[in-house]
Amino acid sequence: SRSRQAPQLAFFVLGKFLRLLSVYALFKFLSARNGTESIVVFTFVCSLVSGALFFIFQRPWHGRPLTTSQIYLTALNGGVLALALLLWGKSLQACGPVRTVLAEYTGAMLGAASTLVLGRGGHKWKKVTSSDSDEQGRVGLGPISMSIAAGTLFALRRIVARRATMKKRLHSITVAAATCFLFPFAMLQLSLGETSPTTEAHGSPAWAYMSTIVFGMVAGFYVDNYAEERLHILATSSEHLLVTSVLLIVLELVIYQMDFSLVGFLICSSLLGFGMLLSRGKHNIL
Repeated sequence: SRSRQAPQLAFFVLGKFLRLLSVYALFKFLSARNGTESIVVFTFVCSLVSGALFFIFQRPWHGRPLTTSQIYLTALNGGVLALALLLWGKSLQACGPVRTVLAEYTGAMLGAASTLVLGRGGHKWKKVTSSDSDEQGRVGLGPISMSIAAGTLFALRRIVARRATMKKRLHSITVAAATCFLFPFAMLQLSLGETSPTTEAHGSPAWAYMSTIVFGMVAGFYVDNYAEERLHILATSSEHLLVTSVLLIVLELVIYQMDFSLVGFLICSSLLGFGMLLSRGKHNIL
């Protein structure tokens, strides 16, 4: 069994590495633009292209017609996804990759635990918040809170998708709904001229867009589903966090050689992993 799972684990680790690589690519691009890049426009473009790819891969027009409840839940999920992506992008721009990723896990843990309380009749749970090591100096509570909120919304979106059934088929419609929610805000920013064209000094945005769409949004969805269905590694599990933590250490210390406190990171990720074990208890919500 272990020998059979080795290639599957390797695929999962590779997928998570590529997803984190896209996070660093986006962070580098946003840092180079010095706050002039619109997160709303960037998110809208990525959502639009990834939604088109999901429609090609999943073909949601095939199969049984959607029920009224599924349509409502999918529209709601689209709004939740749009808000989560915006909060996550704002947090990444202000906090950097490590803080954002750990805070996202914190939010996912809180989302799972809150659903456990509401859906199971008040089980006790504990929360652990993370304050990651220095990447760009100190950041305020606001940017970290945005990433925690994004992680909570991502967790709630997965729960709603399960209750709507046909999770994979409806995901393409959910992304399309998120694109519709983002459209008026993106057009408003473009019409007001709040974005500036990329100059040669800022570099080409092609890698940031491509990696976010392909590795972050499309491949990331399939990799997480694969890990959940084949390896039983949930997105809110300590195993999932362990793989991400090891990859973050490699990216920070080996590849990007950023200002990174290994001891502080290990303390924060260990506390977060312990909190995940406590919040899961006897029931697996996600």
